[in-house]
Amino acid sequence: MINQPQRYNFIATSTFGLEATVRREVEKLAKSYDFSDIRVLDGRVDFCGGLEAVPACNLWLRAADRLLLNMAEFEARTFTELFDGVSAADWPGWLPEDANFIVTGKSVRSTLSSVPACQKITEKAVVEKLKTRYRRDWFPKTGAVYKIQVSLLKDRATVTLDTTGPGLHKRGYREEAGGAPLKETLAAALIELSYWRRDRALLDPLCGSGTIAIEAALAARNIAPGLARRFVSEDWPAIPAQLWKAARSAAYAAIDTGFTPRVFASDNDPAAIETARHNARLAGVDDCVRFEVRDIRDIALPGDYGVAITNPPYGERMGDLPQTEALYAAMGRLFNADRTWSVYVITSHEGFERLYGRAADARRKLFNGMIQTNYYQFYGAKPPKPARGET
Repeated sequence: MINQPQRYNFIATSTFGLEATVRREVEKLAKSYDFSDIRVLDGRVDFCGGLEAVPACNLWLRAADRLLLNMAEFEARTFTELFDGVSAADWPGWLPEDANFIVTGKSVRSTLSSVPACQKITEKAVVEKLKTRYRRDWFPKTGAVYKIQVSLLKDRATVTLDTTGPGLHKRGYREEAGGAPLKETLAAALIELSYWRRDRALLDPLCGSGTIAIEAALAARNIAPGLARRFVSEDWPAIPAQLWKAARSAAYAAIDTGFTPRVFASDNDPAAIETARHNARLAGVDDCVRFEVRDIRDIALPGDYGVAITNPPYGERMGDLPQTEALYAAMGRLFNADRTWSVYVITSHEGFERLYGRAADARRKLFNGMIQTNYYQFYGAKPPKPARGET
Protein backbone atom coordinates (compact mmCIF):
# COMPACT_ATOMS: atom_id res chain seq x y z
CA MET A 1 0.00 0.00 0.00
CA ILE A 2 1.37 3.42 -1.01
CA ASN A 3 1.23 6.12 1.66
CA GLN A 4 -0.53 9.22 0.37
CA PRO A 5 0.98 12.62 1.22
CA GLN A 6 -0.82 14.28 4.12
CA ARG A 7 -3.32 16.97 3.20
CA TYR A 8 -4.36 20.03 5.16
CA ASN A 9 -7.21 22.51 5.20
CA PHE A 10 -6.27 26.05 4.20
CA ILE A 11 -8.04 29.41 4.14
CA ALA A 12 -7.02 32.21 1.77
CA THR A 13 -8.59 35.26 3.38
CA SER A 14 -10.12 37.97 1.25
CA THR A 15 -11.49 41.47 1.42
CA PHE A 16 -15.29 41.30 1.16
CA GLY A 17 -16.28 41.49 -2.47
CA LEU A 18 -13.07 39.93 -3.78
CA GLU A 19 -13.75 36.30 -2.88
CA ALA A 20 -14.36 35.27 -6.50
CA THR A 21 -11.09 36.90 -7.56
CA VAL A 22 -9.15 35.00 -4.89
CA ARG A 23 -10.96 31.78 -5.86
CA ARG A 24 -9.76 32.18 -9.44
CA GLU A 25 -6.21 32.63 -8.18
CA VAL A 26 -6.44 29.45 -6.09
CA GLU A 27 -7.93 27.57 -9.05
CA LYS A 28 -5.07 28.76 -11.24
CA LEU A 29 -2.53 27.44 -8.72
CA ALA A 30 -4.48 24.19 -8.50
CA LYS A 31 -3.39 23.44 -12.07
CA SER A 32 0.20 23.11 -10.82
CA TYR A 33 -0.48 21.95 -7.26
CA ASP A 34 -2.90 19.30 -6.08
CA PHE A 35 -5.51 21.56 -4.49
CA SER A 36 -9.04 20.24 -4.04
CA ASP A 37 -12.39 21.08 -2.41
CA ILE A 38 -12.14 24.78 -3.31
CA ARG A 39 -15.05 26.62 -1.70
CA VAL A 40 -15.99 30.30 -1.42
CA LEU A 41 -17.33 31.66 1.87
CA ASP A 42 -17.73 35.23 3.13
CA GLY A 43 -14.26 36.78 3.31
CA ARG A 44 -12.42 33.53 2.56
CA VAL A 45 -11.65 30.78 0.08
CA ASP A 46 -11.22 27.32 1.61
CA PHE A 47 -9.29 24.49 -0.05
CA CYS A 48 -7.26 21.36 0.69
CA GLY A 49 -3.64 20.78 -0.25
CA GLY A 50 -0.27 19.47 0.78
CA LEU A 51 2.49 21.37 2.56
CA GLU A 52 3.63 22.82 -0.76
CA ALA A 53 0.52 25.03 -0.65
CA VAL A 54 2.17 27.20 2.01
CA PRO A 55 5.07 28.54 -0.09
CA ALA A 56 3.08 28.43 -3.35
CA CYS A 57 0.14 30.51 -2.10
CA ASN A 58 2.22 32.97 -0.10
CA LEU A 59 4.45 33.63 -3.10
CA TRP A 60 1.78 33.76 -5.82
CA LEU A 61 -1.56 35.00 -4.46
CA ARG A 62 -1.98 38.60 -5.61
CA ALA A 63 -5.41 39.57 -4.23
CA ALA A 64 -5.67 37.45 -1.06
CA ASP A 65 -4.89 38.99 2.33
CA ARG A 66 -3.12 36.01 3.91
CA LEU A 67 -2.95 32.20 4.02
CA LEU A 68 -4.20 30.44 7.14
CA LEU A 69 -3.91 26.81 8.16
CA ASN A 70 -7.33 25.71 9.38
CA MET A 71 -6.46 23.71 12.51
CA ALA A 72 -10.01 23.02 13.69
CA GLU A 73 -13.62 23.98 13.05
CA PHE A 74 -16.45 23.00 15.39
CA GLU A 75 -19.55 24.12 17.29
CA ALA A 76 -18.75 25.82 20.62
CA ARG A 77 -21.44 27.18 22.92
CA THR A 78 -19.58 26.41 26.16
CA PHE A 79 -15.97 26.83 27.26
CA THR A 80 -15.74 23.05 27.63
CA GLU A 81 -16.69 22.61 23.96
CA LEU A 82 -14.16 25.25 23.00
CA PHE A 83 -11.40 23.63 25.05
CA ASP A 84 -12.12 20.15 23.69
CA GLY A 85 -12.31 21.38 20.09
CA VAL A 86 -8.99 23.19 20.30
CA SER A 87 -7.36 20.25 22.10
CA ALA A 88 -8.34 17.90 19.25
CA ALA A 89 -6.05 19.72 16.80
CA ASP A 90 -2.51 18.49 16.09
CA TRP A 91 -0.61 21.27 17.83
CA PRO A 92 2.54 19.18 18.54
CA GLY A 93 2.74 18.42 14.83
CA TRP A 94 3.17 22.14 14.09
CA LEU A 95 4.53 23.86 17.21
CA PRO A 96 8.03 22.94 18.41
CA GLU A 97 8.91 23.00 22.09
CA ASP A 98 10.12 26.61 21.96
CA ALA A 99 7.31 27.95 19.76
CA ASN A 100 6.52 31.62 20.41
CA PHE A 101 2.78 31.22 19.99
CA ILE A 102 0.33 34.09 20.40
CA VAL A 103 -3.44 33.71 20.58
CA THR A 104 -5.80 36.35 19.21
CA GLY A 105 -9.55 36.14 18.93
CA LYS A 106 -12.87 37.55 17.78
CA SER A 107 -16.50 36.70 18.44
CA VAL A 108 -19.56 37.68 16.40
CA ARG A 109 -23.12 36.75 17.37
CA SER A 110 -21.92 33.87 19.55
CA THR A 111 -22.79 32.64 23.02
CA LEU A 112 -19.11 32.84 23.99
CA SER A 113 -18.91 36.60 23.57
CA SER A 114 -15.90 37.35 25.80
CA VAL A 115 -12.91 37.39 23.46
CA PRO A 116 -10.27 37.50 26.26
CA ALA A 117 -11.87 34.45 27.89
CA CYS A 118 -11.91 32.57 24.57
CA GLN A 119 -8.25 33.43 24.00
CA LYS A 120 -7.35 32.19 27.47
CA ILE A 121 -9.20 28.90 27.03
CA THR A 122 -7.62 28.40 23.61
CA GLU A 123 -4.10 29.00 24.91
CA LYS A 124 -4.71 26.61 27.82
CA ALA A 125 -5.92 23.91 25.43
CA VAL A 126 -2.86 24.35 23.19
CA VAL A 127 -0.49 24.16 26.18
CA GLU A 128 -2.17 21.03 27.52
CA LYS A 129 -1.88 19.36 24.12
CA LEU A 130 1.79 20.32 23.83
CA LYS A 131 2.44 18.77 27.25
CA THR A 132 1.46 15.38 25.86
CA ARG A 133 4.40 15.55 23.43
CA TYR A 134 7.07 17.50 25.29
CA ARG A 135 6.49 16.35 28.87
CA ARG A 136 7.06 19.69 30.53
CA ASP A 137 4.95 22.16 32.51
CA TRP A 138 6.33 25.41 31.13
CA PHE A 139 7.19 26.53 27.60
CA PRO A 140 9.81 29.26 27.00
CA LYS A 141 8.33 30.78 23.79
CA THR A 142 11.78 31.78 22.53
CA GLY A 143 11.54 30.30 19.01
CA ALA A 144 9.70 31.04 15.79
CA VAL A 145 6.43 33.00 15.85
CA TYR A 146 3.08 31.21 15.53
CA LYS A 147 -0.05 33.36 15.46
CA ILE A 148 -3.12 31.39 16.47
CA GLN A 149 -6.58 32.90 16.06
CA VAL A 150 -9.84 31.65 17.52
CA SER A 151 -12.83 33.08 15.64
CA LEU A 152 -16.42 32.50 16.68
CA LEU A 153 -19.29 33.23 14.34
CA LYS A 154 -22.81 32.17 15.29
CA ASP A 155 -21.41 29.68 17.81
CA ARG A 156 -19.09 28.03 15.31
CA ALA A 157 -15.40 28.21 16.17
CA THR A 158 -12.61 28.30 13.59
CA VAL A 159 -9.07 27.97 14.94
CA THR A 160 -6.31 28.93 12.54
CA LEU A 161 -2.55 29.27 12.29
CA ASP A 162 -1.29 32.20 10.21
CA THR A 163 1.39 31.12 7.71
CA THR A 164 1.95 34.61 6.25
CA GLY A 165 2.95 37.05 8.98
CA PRO A 166 2.60 40.65 7.76
CA GLY A 167 -0.27 40.66 5.24
CA LEU A 168 0.26 39.66 1.62
CA HIS A 169 -0.10 43.29 0.58
CA LYS A 170 3.38 43.80 2.05
CA ARG A 171 5.19 43.01 -1.20
CA GLY A 172 8.44 44.61 -0.07
CA TYR A 173 8.68 47.25 -2.79
CA ARG A 174 6.66 50.10 -1.32
CA GLU A 175 8.95 51.81 1.17
CA GLU A 176 7.19 55.08 0.41
CA ALA A 177 3.54 55.83 -0.28
CA GLY A 178 1.30 58.80 -0.88
CA GLY A 179 -1.24 60.24 1.51
CA ALA A 180 -3.97 57.68 0.78
CA PRO A 181 -2.18 54.59 -0.55
CA LEU A 182 -4.07 51.74 -2.18
CA LYS A 183 -3.17 48.31 -0.82
CA GLU A 184 -1.23 46.24 -3.29
CA THR A 185 -3.70 43.36 -2.96
CA LEU A 186 -6.65 45.62 -3.85
CA ALA A 187 -4.71 47.13 -6.75
CA ALA A 188 -4.04 43.63 -8.09
CA ALA A 189 -7.73 42.78 -7.73
CA LEU A 190 -8.80 45.91 -9.62
CA ILE A 191 -6.56 44.83 -12.49
CA GLU A 192 -7.90 41.28 -12.42
CA LEU A 193 -11.49 42.58 -12.46
CA SER A 194 -10.79 44.64 -15.58
CA TYR A 195 -10.54 43.62 -19.23
CA TRP A 196 -6.84 44.46 -19.30
CA ARG A 197 -4.48 41.87 -20.70
CA ARG A 198 -0.77 42.34 -21.00
CA ASP A 199 -0.83 42.97 -24.77
CA ARG A 200 -2.95 46.13 -24.26
CA ALA A 201 -1.80 49.51 -23.00
CA LEU A 202 -2.62 50.31 -19.39
CA LEU A 203 -2.81 53.85 -18.00
CA ASP A 204 -3.21 55.17 -14.47
CA PRO A 205 -3.61 58.95 -14.92
CA LEU A 206 -3.71 59.62 -11.16
CA CYS A 207 -1.07 57.15 -10.06
CA GLY A 208 0.10 58.51 -6.70
CA SER A 209 2.83 56.15 -5.47
CA GLY A 210 2.38 53.92 -8.53
CA THR A 211 0.79 50.83 -6.99
CA ILE A 212 -1.65 49.99 -9.81
CA ALA A 213 0.98 50.42 -12.52
CA ILE A 214 3.55 48.36 -10.61
CA GLU A 215 1.08 45.55 -9.91
CA ALA A 216 0.18 45.46 -13.61
CA ALA A 217 3.85 45.24 -14.57
CA LEU A 218 4.45 42.44 -12.06
CA ALA A 219 1.51 40.49 -13.49
CA ALA A 220 2.60 41.14 -17.08
CA ARG A 221 6.07 39.76 -16.42
CA ASN A 222 4.65 36.89 -14.35
CA ILE A 223 6.64 37.95 -11.30
CA ALA A 224 5.34 36.30 -8.11
CA PRO A 225 4.21 39.17 -5.86
CA GLY A 226 5.74 37.65 -2.72
CA LEU A 227 9.14 36.93 -4.23
CA ALA A 228 10.90 39.90 -2.59
CA ARG A 229 9.88 39.17 1.02
CA ARG A 230 9.96 36.54 3.73
CA PHE A 231 7.05 34.83 5.45
CA VAL A 232 6.67 33.83 9.07
CA SER A 233 6.27 30.13 8.24
CA GLU A 234 9.71 30.02 6.60
CA ASP A 235 11.05 29.60 10.13
CA TRP A 236 8.78 26.65 10.98
CA PRO A 237 10.47 23.23 11.27
CA ALA A 238 7.24 21.52 10.13
CA ILE A 239 7.67 22.95 6.62
CA PRO A 240 10.87 21.64 5.00
CA ALA A 241 13.21 24.39 3.82
CA GLN A 242 13.48 22.51 0.51
CA LEU A 243 9.83 23.29 -0.24
CA TRP A 244 10.50 27.01 0.07
CA LYS A 245 13.70 26.73 -1.98
CA ALA A 246 11.93 24.82 -4.75
CA ALA A 247 8.99 27.24 -4.82
CA ARG A 248 11.25 30.29 -5.03
CA SER A 249 13.41 28.69 -7.74
CA ALA A 250 10.30 27.90 -9.78
CA ALA A 251 9.01 31.46 -9.32
CA TYR A 252 12.28 32.96 -10.55
CA ALA A 253 12.28 30.62 -13.54
CA ALA A 254 8.71 31.67 -14.41
CA ILE A 255 9.56 35.37 -14.85
CA ASP A 256 9.07 36.49 -18.44
CA THR A 257 12.05 38.82 -18.74
CA GLY A 258 11.65 39.05 -22.50
CA PHE A 259 8.30 40.81 -22.39
CA THR A 260 7.93 44.56 -21.84
CA PRO A 261 4.36 45.72 -21.26
CA ARG A 262 3.01 49.13 -22.23
CA VAL A 263 2.19 50.57 -18.80
CA PHE A 264 1.81 54.33 -18.38
CA ALA A 265 1.37 56.27 -15.14
CA SER A 266 1.13 59.98 -14.46
CA ASP A 267 0.37 62.42 -11.68
CA ASN A 268 0.55 66.18 -11.32
CA ASP A 269 2.65 65.85 -8.14
CA PRO A 270 6.41 65.57 -8.88
CA ALA A 271 7.08 64.10 -5.43
CA ALA A 272 4.51 61.35 -6.04
CA ILE A 273 6.11 60.44 -9.35
CA GLU A 274 9.55 60.30 -7.76
CA THR A 275 8.16 57.95 -5.10
CA ALA A 276 6.48 55.83 -7.77
CA ARG A 277 9.71 55.51 -9.74
CA HIS A 278 11.55 54.50 -6.57
CA ASN A 279 8.93 51.85 -5.80
CA ALA A 280 9.09 50.50 -9.35
CA ARG A 281 12.86 50.13 -9.08
CA LEU A 282 12.46 48.17 -5.84
CA ALA A 283 9.86 45.95 -7.53
CA GLY A 284 12.21 45.32 -10.44
CA VAL A 285 9.82 46.71 -13.05
CA ASP A 286 11.14 50.22 -13.57
CA ASP A 287 11.78 49.36 -17.23
CA CYS A 288 8.11 48.40 -17.66
CA VAL A 289 6.36 51.59 -16.51
CA ARG A 290 6.63 55.03 -18.10
CA PHE A 291 6.08 57.56 -15.33
CA GLU A 292 5.37 61.18 -16.14
CA VAL A 293 4.55 64.36 -14.23
CA ARG A 294 1.38 65.52 -15.97
CA ASP A 295 -2.01 66.90 -15.07
CA ILE A 296 -4.92 64.78 -16.27
CA ARG A 297 -6.17 67.78 -18.28
CA ASP A 298 -3.01 67.63 -20.39
CA ILE A 299 -2.85 63.88 -21.03
CA ALA A 300 -2.82 62.47 -24.55
CA LEU A 301 -3.97 58.85 -24.57
CA PRO A 302 -1.19 56.47 -25.72
CA GLY A 303 -2.98 54.86 -28.66
CA ASP A 304 -6.37 53.21 -28.98
CA TYR A 305 -8.06 50.27 -27.21
CA GLY A 306 -6.22 50.80 -23.96
CA VAL A 307 -7.38 50.26 -20.40
CA ALA A 308 -7.32 52.91 -17.68
CA ILE A 309 -7.47 51.85 -14.04
CA THR A 310 -7.26 54.47 -11.32
CA ASN A 311 -7.91 55.27 -7.68
CA PRO A 312 -8.55 59.04 -7.68
CA PRO A 313 -9.01 61.25 -4.60
CA TYR A 314 -12.45 60.76 -3.02
CA GLY A 315 -12.92 64.33 -1.80
CA GLU A 316 -13.65 63.20 1.76
CA ARG A 317 -11.39 65.71 3.48
CA MET A 318 -12.86 69.11 4.21
CA GLY A 319 -12.22 71.57 1.40
CA ASP A 320 -11.18 68.92 -1.14
CA LEU A 321 -14.60 68.20 -2.66
CA PRO A 322 -14.77 70.96 -5.31
CA GLN A 323 -11.29 70.13 -6.59
CA THR A 324 -12.10 66.42 -6.64
CA GLU A 325 -15.34 66.94 -8.55
CA ALA A 326 -13.52 69.07 -11.14
CA LEU A 327 -11.02 66.22 -11.47
CA TYR A 328 -13.81 63.72 -12.17
CA ALA A 329 -15.24 66.01 -14.85
CA ALA A 330 -11.80 66.29 -16.48
CA MET A 331 -11.47 62.53 -16.40
CA GLY A 332 -14.78 62.21 -18.23
CA ARG A 333 -13.73 64.68 -20.92
CA LEU A 334 -10.53 62.75 -21.51
CA PHE A 335 -11.98 59.26 -21.84
CA ASN A 336 -15.42 60.01 -23.27
CA ALA A 337 -13.67 61.53 -26.28
CA ASP A 338 -12.17 58.11 -27.15
CA ARG A 339 -14.64 55.26 -26.69
CA THR A 340 -12.04 52.66 -27.64
CA TRP A 341 -10.69 52.93 -24.09
CA SER A 342 -12.08 50.90 -21.21
CA VAL A 343 -12.01 52.84 -17.93
CA TYR A 344 -12.17 51.54 -14.36
CA VAL A 345 -12.44 53.93 -11.41
CA ILE A 346 -12.75 53.16 -7.70
CA THR A 347 -14.23 55.93 -5.53
CA SER A 348 -16.63 56.47 -2.64
CA HIS A 349 -18.17 59.56 -4.29
CA GLU A 350 -21.82 58.70 -4.98
CA GLY A 351 -22.11 61.31 -7.73
CA PHE A 352 -19.16 60.11 -9.76
CA GLU A 353 -21.13 59.05 -12.87
CA ARG A 354 -22.90 62.41 -13.08
CA LEU A 355 -19.60 64.26 -12.90
CA TYR A 356 -17.91 61.87 -15.32
CA GLY A 357 -20.71 62.46 -17.80
CA ARG A 358 -21.66 58.86 -18.43
CA ALA A 359 -23.40 55.98 -16.69
CA ALA A 360 -21.13 53.06 -15.92
CA ASP A 361 -21.67 49.80 -17.78
CA ALA A 362 -21.19 47.99 -14.48
CA ARG A 363 -20.34 48.81 -10.88
CA ARG A 364 -19.13 46.67 -8.02
CA LYS A 365 -19.16 47.44 -4.30
CA LEU A 366 -15.72 47.08 -2.74
CA PHE A 367 -14.02 48.15 0.47
CA ASN A 368 -10.86 50.23 0.28
CA GLY A 369 -9.76 49.75 3.86
CA MET A 370 -12.77 50.80 5.92
CA ILE A 371 -14.24 52.94 3.13
CA GLN A 372 -17.10 51.50 1.09
CA THR A 373 -16.57 52.32 -2.56
CA ASN A 374 -17.94 51.58 -6.00
CA TYR A 375 -15.74 50.22 -8.74
CA TYR A 376 -17.14 51.92 -11.84
CA GLN A 377 -16.55 50.08 -15.12
CA PHE A 378 -16.88 51.75 -18.52
CA TYR A 379 -16.35 49.35 -21.40
CA GLY A 380 -14.65 50.52 -24.56
CA ALA A 381 -14.90 49.03 -28.02
CA LYS A 382 -13.26 45.65 -28.50
CA PRO A 383 -9.91 45.74 -30.30
CA PRO A 384 -10.12 44.53 -33.90
CA LYS A 385 -9.00 40.97 -34.46
CA PRO A 386 -5.64 40.64 -36.20
CA ALA A 387 -5.85 39.98 -39.91
CA ARG A 388 -5.10 36.44 -40.98
CA GLY A 389 -1.40 35.84 -40.89
CA GLU A 390 -0.76 38.63 -38.33
CA THR A 391 0.16 38.03 -34.70
